[in-house]
Amino acid sequence: MKNLYVGNLPYEADEREVKELFKEYGPIESFNLIRDHHTGRSRGFGFVEMSSEAAERAIEGLNGMEFGGRRLRVNEARSRR
Repeated sequence: MKNLYVGNLPYEADEREVKELFKEYGPIESFNLIRDHHTGRSRGFGFVEMSSEAAERAIEGLNGMEFGGRRLRVNEARSRR
């Protein structure tokens, strides 16, 4: 399994829309859209967990793609220190 960072998401994007993008590349194990604790509004990024093969396809297909007027950043997530 690989954990992917998905950045530069439009603030209006919801979980369903983002999942639909990634489903095209393979089954999604988990998805977490990061939200502001005070407002509940999206912070413009999230994390998707997929199989290694699906994750590589998703990076290749979605990184730089325009979504909601913004160019997505999709890459392998770095672990927090």
